[in-house]
Amino acid sequence: MNHLEQLISEWLEIQDYIVKKNTKVGRLDHGGWEGELDIVAYHPITERLLHIEASMGVVTWARREDIFSRKFQIGRTFIPQILPWINATELEQWAVVPAADTNHNTIGGGKVIPVWKLHREIADFIRERGPVLQSAVPEHFPLLRTVQFTVDWG
Repeated sequence: MNHLEQLISEWLEIQDYIVKKNTKVGRLDHGGWEGELDIVAYHPITERLLHIEASMGVVTWARREDIFSRKFQIGRTFIPQILPWINATELEQWAVVPAADTNHNTIGGGKVIPVWKLHREIADFIRERGPVLQSAVPEHFPLLRTVQFTVDWG
C-alpha cells in the first residue's frame, strides 16, 4: 500500500466507511490473481459504495485509459463477491492521479480525481473537525493526524 492509498483509507475510515485495501481478486487456475483492488469502501448508513484506484504514475492519458479501464472492469466484476452483504446498487469508481481534470474528468469508466483536489478535500475535512487540542485525529490514523497538525500549525 502506498502513502496515497493509506491516506485515502484513513480519510474514509474516520468517516465510518468499511474499507478493504489491496484486495486480490479473481484467483487464476494456474496461480496468481486477475487483479488487485486498491480500495473498496462502503458506508453502511448512506449505502455509498466506492472503488478507488490511486496511482502516482505519470503516464499518458491513453495509457491511463487502458490501465483504469481494466482495473474498473475487474472492480465491477468482483466487488459483489467480496462484499456480498451490501445493499448498494450504485458503484462509484475514482481514478486518483497526479493530473488535472480540466480536459479529462472521466477515465476507464470512472471519475478522475486529481491528487491535489483530494488533498484539499481532506484538509477541509480536517479543518471542519476543529483544532488539534479540541478534536485530535486518533493516533491510529497517522497520515490524517499529520495533515491535522500541518493544517493547524503549518
